[in-house]
Amino acid sequence: MAVDSAGAYFGHLQAAGRAELTVRSYGMDLLRWFRFLWAAGVAWDRATRSDGRDFCRWLQLAGKPVRPHWRERDRAGPGAAGPASGEVYAPSVRAHSATVLRGFYDFHREAGTGPQVNPFPLDRSRRAGRAHAHHNPMEPYHPERSGMYRPAVPSRLPRSVPDEEFNEIFAALGSHRDRALVAFYVSTGARASELLSATRGGADPGRQLITVVRKGTRELAQLPASPSKATSSHPVSSASSRGAPAG
Repeated sequence: MAVDSAGAYFGHLQAAGRAELTVRSYGMDLLRWFRFLWAAGVAWDRATRSDGRDFCRWLQLAGKPVRPHWRERDRAGPGAAGPASGEVYAPSVRAHSATVLRGFYDFHREAGTGPQVNPFPLDRSRRAGRAHAHHNPMEPYHPERSGMYRPAVPSRLPRSVPDEEFNEIFAALGSHRDRALVAFYVSTGARASELLSATRGGADPGRQLITVVRKGTRELAQLPASPSKATSSHPVSSASSRGAPAG
């Protein structure tokens, strides 16, 4: 079932040069919101601040839906969601959802096709302007909330392959060539999805560079690799913690 208001917003994102994966991520946030409104019997352009508040509370309490089997999904219909699993949404997902939905309603308000009151307003201290509008560059930045219902997102450590697991994978490789290639790729610190974009023509062994497509900008970028990793055939445990690609 197509939603015209969401389609118009997607067109706006595409015109602004957003990546395909970004538009898909925004679409998943909108899908959760519209399912919530459909269940409550509220039209998207009649949603109020209390609806936005209840939606943010629902994300904290209801949990992620269970993905139904394709036979059950066909019987229930394309717009139906599965039962709640009890696994709560991460703070980063809830924060991203609140930001996306505020931008969705801001777009329709400016276009004259949506409500004049955003269900996901800015925090009271931020309504007069953007964050750090009068920040002194000689002083450190202080955290400022952007949305009234946006949760605090804790800092996460970068994901990495444990040293023991990396050494096991390294030792299981059948040749020195494969071990040298794996160590070379790991030392670049690129994401796994970025390494999959590497081609034979993008490797420059003489300059110790590898060309990949960056995840965010989708532009070609040359990443330096450690010469010692490219010539050594022994596992280096510190390489996994510094530059193991995230899954």
